[in-house]
Amino acid sequence: MLKTALQTQGGFSFENCQRNSSLERALPGLRVPHALKTGTTIAGLVFRDGVILGADTRATNDSVVADKNCEKIHFIAPKIYCCGAGVAADAEMTTRMVASNMELHALSTGREPRVATVTRLLRQTLFRYRGHVGASLVVGGVDATGPQLYSVHPHGSYSRLPFTALGSGQDAALAVLEDRFQPNMTLEAAQGLLVEAITAGILGDLGSGGSVDACVITETGTKLLRTLSSPTKPIERPSQYRFAPGTTAVLSKTVVPLPLELVEETVQTMEVE
Repeated sequence: MLKTALQTQGGFSFENCQRNSSLERALPGLRVPHALKTGTTIAGLVFRDGVILGADTRATNDSVVADKNCEKIHFIAPKIYCCGAGVAADAEMTTRMVASNMELHALSTGREPRVATVTRLLRQTLFRYRGHVGASLVVGGVDATGPQLYSVHPHGSYSRLPFTALGSGQDAALAVLEDRFQPNMTLEAAQGLLVEAITAGILGDLGSGGSVDACVITETGTKLLRTLSSPTKPIERPSQYRFAPGTTAVLSKTVVPLPLELVEETVQTMEVE
């Protein structure tokens, strides 16, 4: 009897992971593709009037800088934002799906979504795929219960903390936050501390770089600050190198003429008003 083909289900597909596991067992010498190390520094902290989130702007592909001005702070709801670390595509699409679900939730209930609801949906989505979706997230926002900050890990675990940092530069960022964080900080003090934490991650980790982006969320609204600080600037050469002709010996020289033929030449007069 012929079996009916399984219908394609929506969402992520991890059939290749099962195929790779079977090939590794069948062929001991086979090397299947593995996940690459990702680089990012994201952080957030709770201050007196709300939550402030921050991230660097470097996107890497293994040891190559793919994007120097990547935006890692994603919109979830008008007063809820999320910083993403890990695989850029996974973080982008996961936050987009949650943002659309939160908009439908707000339309159906007639109330603004809460930060705990967003965190629950994110961790349930990530837990469903057992870490195959490589997204480490810092969720922050202000709702009816006040300012809240959560960290969500790729396998679905989460924590509610007054300050947190994730990514490959989290060690340096957490060192600054643990040393200088104080409850009920002013916006100016919290913003300066966040910039120092992200800067420490940028300077201490090759996978992090670019400038510092921040997002300030309060009861009155949200303010997204692009390029709040640029800790790394291009190095200027102290002097010009001048070498006299003949310093480097020319071993061989070959000139290949290129035969070119002018087919047509047209000159048009540009109309000027």
